[in-house]
Formats: sequence, C-alpha cells, structure tokens
Amino acid sequence: MRVILVPVADRPECARALKAAFRVAGSFAADVIGCHIRAHRDSAVRMPILRAPSEVDWAAAHEGRDLDKDSRDARSLFERVAGEAGHRVAGRPRADGTPVAIWYERVGSPDRIMPIVGPMADLLVVSRPAEKGGRLARLFMMEAVLESCRPVLLVPQRATRQPGRNIVIAWNQSPEASRAVAACMAMLEAADAVTIVAAGDERAAGPKSSHLVRYLRHHGVQADEVKTRGRKPAAELERVYREAGADLLLMGAYSRHRLREQIFGGVTEHMLHKSSLSVLLYHSGG
Repeated sequence: MRVILVPVADRPECARALKAAFRVAGSFAADVIGCHIRAHRDSAVRMPILRAPSEVDWAAAHEGRDLDKDSRDARSLFERVAGEAGHRVAGRPRADGTPVAIWYERVGSPDRIMPIVGPMADLLVVSRPAEKGGRLARLFMMEAVLESCRPVLLVPQRATRQPGRNIVIAWNQSPEASRAVAACMAMLEAADAVTIVAAGDERAAGPKSSHLVRYLRHHGVQADEVKTRGRKPAAELERVYREAGADLLLMGAYSRHRLREQIFGGVTEHMLHKSSLSVLLYHSGG
C-alpha cells in the first residue's frame, strides 16, 4: 500500500479521517494525498443514502461562502495533521520512496471527482458522519464507497487507536467478500491478529471459511475461525468484533440491486449507517 487518499475540508470529521490516515500510512510508509473539492456553480449531486431520492445541491451548500478561505483552511488542516504525523508536505512523490503528504484541489462535486481521484489510490479514508446532521459527510462517505472502486476505511466518531492491528473478516462465501479480502491483503498481512466470522451455514456455492483460512496461510496470515448462527448477522459480527478486541471489520459491500438509492441492504447498510465500528469496506462496482 503506497497511496492513501482523504477528502479534506476544514471540518472535525476530516480531522479524524486525516489522523487515522496518517497512522495507517506510518505502518506502510505510504504517501497521504489530501484532496479538497471546491464547489462549481453547476454542481448538483444526488445523495444515495436517503431512503427516498433526494437532491443535494453541492453549489447551494457553499452559496455565500468564501471558497478561497475554505480552500486555505482545508489545506491548513491537512498540513497541520501531516506535520504532527511527521510527513513532509511535497508537490510529488519522492524518488527514494520516503513517504510524503501531497495536497491538491479539484473543482466539481464529489460524485464527479471521486470516480477520477478514487481509483488512483490504494485506500480511501473518510469519517463516519454524526448521527444527527452530517449530510455532506454522508455524501462524501457514500461517494467514496460507490465511486472509488477501492477499499474505504470508515473511521468512527471516537477513534481511539490505529485500525488494522486486529482485523475481523465478515465472510459469506460471496464474490464480494473474496474481492474485499484480495483488495485488502496488504493490511491483512500487516495485522497482528485476524479472525474470520462465518455467519450461518456455509452450504452455498463458494469457498467456505476453512478455505479462506488455508488461502491466507499462503500470504503468511494465520487466521482464527468463528461460526455464528446467522440469525442476526450484523449483531453477531459486532459481538465477535468486541470479543476479539478487534479494531477493524473487513467486508465487501453487498449490492441489493443497481439503483444507487437502494444499492445497499442488510449488513452493509447497518455497518454504513448504524454501527460505530471501524469498517474497511470494498465495493467493486456493478
């Protein structure tokens, strides 16, 4: 893992995401890119997290604001957190591989910019929005998950330690789960402990949790297995997470169907909007 991307505005949730990103970057000698998205007067975007379709006018949300000041404040936040983490701010990657912090801005809206910048990162880091309000934070979270085609680390409101030392994998034999494991192998290889949770029976087509255990051994990852009844998968995952002392839940984003307003269901929706865990979520598109 060499490139970590964080969407940045001068907001508390961005500060949390940046601190988490630099902590993870320290374990991988990775560069951290801070990207500030400036509003454009024609920018309007659909927020996919609402039950019913609802428009969010990205430009209207910034109407009357000093966009230059917003940009300066966002960059100041980024440079301050980078300095605290020991990352030097630079204009480009270092030829010798020394990790740096890189800043840039793009004009547009998250739904238009994220499909461009997201795929050019190995990991995106965003903060969970507050339970009340946080519409723009939810927008950034969902656009990162839906449009980047990269693993997205969702940082809780009260992150107390570096995520990724003790990882729980949500396993259900699906292609989405397999892709999530493959996309996040670098973090699994670096973890101190890995636990695989199979919720319910494993009679469906696809590799069982025992097959995943053997596969991970090829990568030098020793994983434990936990099987649950599968009656309340989200609650069972959270229980195992806490019992294992985990700091990160790895899972695929399981699509119910292709409509953006209703793309997620079940466990994925719970982990996005109701859980307080640190979650590493991977949605490969489609």
